[in-house]
Amino acid sequence: MRWSVVDSPIGDLTLAVDEAGLCRLHFGRADRPLETDPLLTETQEQLKAYFAGELQEFTVPLSVRGGSEFERAVWAQLRRIPYGEMQTYGEVAKIVGDAGAARAVGTACNRNPIAVVVPCHRVVGAGGKMVGFGGGIPLKRHLLELEARITIETLWT
Repeated sequence: MRWSVVDSPIGDLTLAVDEAGLCRLHFGRADRPLETDPLLTETQEQLKAYFAGELQEFTVPLSVRGGSEFERAVWAQLRRIPYGEMQTYGEVAKIVGDAGAARAVGTACNRNPIAVVVPCHRVVGAGGKMVGFGGGIPLKRHLLELEARITIETLWT
């Protein structure tokens, strides 16, 4: 894997790519040797555009490593949640075929190896309650508010 760090409005984000695509995006700075790579550069550019409100859908190729069959199903569903929208843990559980697995969806979100790009921040508790997020609730709120603001601005232009 090749590693890089990008500065963002929510702090440093550590990226990793392999031969197939983006395979890691973590909050904070990882203690790894940093490299230059076209895919890392493209991911950095897309993240900067996302935080500037200019990008609503990431197009970098992903290389999803690990995870159980259920976790992979959850991660795939996360990518289907439209920009600026949210689903509850229970709704995601029902969509992936196990309506009683809301807690397991939360665990899968916590294990999401490609945060932000695979938007686990768009999953909320019942009734829209702001719960659970690997980067912390303030970061989750920041990402949701960014997307809501851009969605509203887009509707009014």
